[in-house]
Amino acid sequence: METKHTFRALGVLSAAAIALSACATPVAGPGGNYSNPIGSAPVTSNPTPYSTALVCMAGYARTANITAPRIAIGRIADYTGKAESDGSGRKITQGASLMAMSAFAKAGMPLVERFDTSVSELELKYANNKLISDQPNPAPNMPAEYRRILAGQVPGSDFYVAGGLTELNFNIRSSGFDVGAGDPDPRDLKGNIRGRLFVMNIGLDLRLINTRTLEVVDVISYQKQVIGREVGVGMFDFLGGNVFDVSAGTGALEPMQLAVRSLVERAVVEMTANLYGMPGPQACLSSDPLAGTTVGLTGAYVPAYNNLGTNNAQTREDPNRWNVSRDSDVRGRY
Repeated sequence: METKHTFRALGVLSAAAIALSACATPVAGPGGNYSNPIGSAPVTSNPTPYSTALVCMAGYARTANITAPRIAIGRIADYTGKAESDGSGRKITQGASLMAMSAFAKAGMPLVERFDTSVSELELKYANNKLISDQPNPAPNMPAEYRRILAGQVPGSDFYVAGGLTELNFNIRSSGFDVGAGDPDPRDLKGNIRGRLFVMNIGLDLRLINTRTLEVVDVISYQKQVIGREVGVGMFDFLGGNVFDVSAGTGALEPMQLAVRSLVERAVVEMTANLYGMPGPQACLSSDPLAGTTVGLTGAYVPAYNNLGTNNAQTREDPNRWNVSRDSDVRGRY
């Protein structure tokens, strides 16, 4: 009997090894890869509960013919000082400045770049040395007309945003339970169930500064709580002389980085409402839906051609568009 069980166990292990070998091999396939990556979820927009309000503000400004000020985004740093214990990096995203750019773009605010000007500065240096041309060379070894530097060609900002993530508080409150039950006989069924909830929060402080005078014209401080949960169940029993120990569980943590984006977008909503002179959320009831425009949940852009009927902000939000597995127009080309 023992031999029979041994052969059965070896058979199970062999089958598992064969199944694993089918997933990844040391020999590249016909396509040149050892294995195909799993997962086929499409790219989607990344909104927060405040994204729709930002898009509404763009519609309000367009309907009311408001001339929006130009905004520059400065450094919105992580001042929490919290890092992963294993040394893998910071616990909070270092991209809050980029989130603020996207938020102001959703609100239809014109942006000027001040966060990363390295390429522009290098091109300006080359242009100043007459090394850059915007025209093709008229002939081999013949120089083209060099780019000229014009006074006032770079538009300035009216306001800029600065600030930082200032709080990350773990385990503000937690609760849980762990219940076990079973027969007193050690060979009979035993079971347990457990659960846990915990709450943390993230804080943000932003300020809006007049670029010309350096006056701080708007200051906003917000915090958002983040919740996590864990649930598990287990069973232990002897059946027919065999030991069975089965457990299962699930856990979820509200995305911390999405909480940061929510904080940034809520602050940008309030700053933009002030700059646009909006009376409040009720102004969204009278604004147009912005159909076929360049402002949407993914941000805003400047159209290169007059093709807004088929390429606009709303089409950018479609998760099936341009996806070879989901868009028949693209799939039909191959």
